[in-house]
Amino acid sequence: MYSHLRRLIACLFLLVESAAHASLDPQWVEFPALKEFNGEPVELGGWLYRPEGRGPFPALVLLHGCGGMYTAQGHLTASYRHWGTLLSEEGYVTLLVDSFNPRGYGSICNLQKRPVLASRERVEDAYAALHWLTRQPEVAPGRVGLIGWSNGGTGTLYAMRSATQPQGDGFRAAVAFYPGCGTISKARTPYTPYAPLLILIGEADDWTPAAPCKQVADQAKAIGAPLDIVTYPGAHHGFDRIDSPVRYRPDVRNVNRPDRLGATVGGHPQARTDAIGRTQAFLARVLKN
Repeated sequence: MYSHLRRLIACLFLLVESAAHASLDPQWVEFPALKEFNGEPVELGGWLYRPEGRGPFPALVLLHGCGGMYTAQGHLTASYRHWGTLLSEEGYVTLLVDSFNPRGYGSICNLQKRPVLASRERVEDAYAALHWLTRQPEVAPGRVGLIGWSNGGTGTLYAMRSATQPQGDGFRAAVAFYPGCGTISKARTPYTPYAPLLILIGEADDWTPAAPCKQVADQAKAIGAPLDIVTYPGAHHGFDRIDSPVRYRPDVRNVNRPDRLGATVGGHPQARTDAIGRTQAFLARVLKN
């Protein structure tokens, strides 16, 4: 009797342990976009990473760059997999949203006229994901943040504008990796985020230059807005990417060049390590307290 009970307890323990490890694997989820695209409704999708335990947990919406979030072979990139796993291990429910494939595009980097706009669809997708997350029982109310990279980083800036703040739940904080700040820096009204915002960008970035972002940050700080910026000497666009040597991409759209083509991209180990640490500390301070 005792040995049978012990075996039963052991089996139950193994089942629980397996379930806990399985929870670290991402789950594909779907939810409706806020608006139609080209006159048709859009069903967005994304990879959801859950932490171990019951929660409720703080949560994060992740917005990919102009290249989408998949490799040419159709796999989630190593960088986005790393961020999803890292953040879930840190105790966040993490939703990486696919803005492109549901609208018929894999990448928009090479398109001079981009049909999916950082200032429109990417913002809408961020809030569609926020609305979906706030309905999940494992997500702590009012503790959802936003992280975006490149085109998604620009979307993050637009999503965090004071003028964009929704009447209901908004984002508690945001991190923008190497966003494009050119248009925002030229606005008549200084940029003001409605919640703490951290910009991380390379000083050698020739695709989304650091100078306009510095200008945006200086103007925001001058009026007491909660915006901080960290720039990395020698770091190019995509400095936090994994297994990404520095290289020149001649065919991508670049509004900062006379011919609107070409940009340098690639990882920078020192900047990557520092940026990960700063992101972890920033999120812990604003989402976990």
